[in-house]
Amino acid sequence: MMKFKIDENLPVEIAVLLSDAGHDATTVIDQGMAGAVDSHIINICLREKRVLITLDLDFADVRAYPPRLFSGIMVMRVVRQDKRHLIDVFTRALPVLKNEPVKQRLWIIEETRIRIRGDEDLRKNKRKI
Repeated sequence: MMKFKIDENLPVEIAVLLSDAGHDATTVIDQGMAGAVDSHIINICLREKRVLITLDLDFADVRAYPPRLFSGIMVMRVVRQDKRHLIDVFTRALPVLKNEPVKQRLWIIEETRIRIRGDEDLRKNKRKI
């Protein structure tokens, strides 16, 4: 079981998908942090040892958010951001959690693949979804 925090820019159904898969998932909105700045959200994730899932591309900057410092960051980088599309893409990505590490990794989740990156000394990975 992993612990996740779903950013306010994603559908709450992503938390439901993770919970149904046996994970502990909460949302930024559930915790009354809607509108909070990025640094506050990531610090709460760090304290709670949660993986952040977001659409916010700022979190994909490994210089600002070095993967080794966090329980994991997943950034969804998709062409369309409508609710149904986001849920569909995440549903396809969900099985990858069973085989790939999240801790100290940055996952970039796209429509047809996931790019997984650690710090420079860690391997770079791509997985089709």
